[in-house]
Amino acid sequence: MFGYVSKIASKLRAPTIEERELAYLNQSVDRVDLEYRQRQIDRGMFRNRGMGLL
Repeated sequence: MFGYVSKIASKLRAPTIEERELAYLNQSVDRVDLEYRQRQIDRGMFRNRGMGLL
């Protein structure tokens, strides 16, 4: 019973930052696009860096 509930819970949870980054990289169409996406991730595209960026 608990295994069934944990399977359902895992399907309902939001993807982690690492999973979102990997999915974004997997959508690249060539090497140049992949490198561009890697730079975007390195710059914090998926990371919450706070609101005060003045």
